[in-house]
Amino acid sequence: MAKKLYVGGLSYDTTDEGLRAFFEQVGPVGTASIAVDRYSGRARGFGFVEMFEDADATKAIQELNGKMLDGRTLTVDEARPPRTGGDRGRGGGGGGRGGYGGGGGGGGGGRGGSGYGGGGRSGGYSRGRG
Repeated sequence: MAKKLYVGGLSYDTTDEGLRAFFEQVGPVGTASIAVDRYSGRARGFGFVEMFEDADATKAIQELNGKMLDGRTLTVDEARPPRTGGDRGRGGGGGGRGGYGGGGGGGGGGRGGSGYGGGGRSGGYSRGRG
């Protein structure tokens, strides 16, 4: 059964082919790909290698973790599945911005009238909470 490995600490100069050749030292490689920023097209400094055999994946972790490739020390470990809450986290960020904007709007009103009644409003809030 194939096992996917995470490879961190990659040089921006490392290519998919170079990564594949490096891992083929320990066994046959299914795929080797370097993560690329979708906007700039530049390498992100990490990638994934899929080894055909679990034993080869274990061997790759043991033998290649901490080794140098293109002048950089690699971190090799089992890949973890993507977080399922990632989309929700981004949505929460949007909600936070919305909340901030709403708060900012209220704050703007308070600042605009702070010379007249803003202090009274904030005093009212603190009394209401206490």
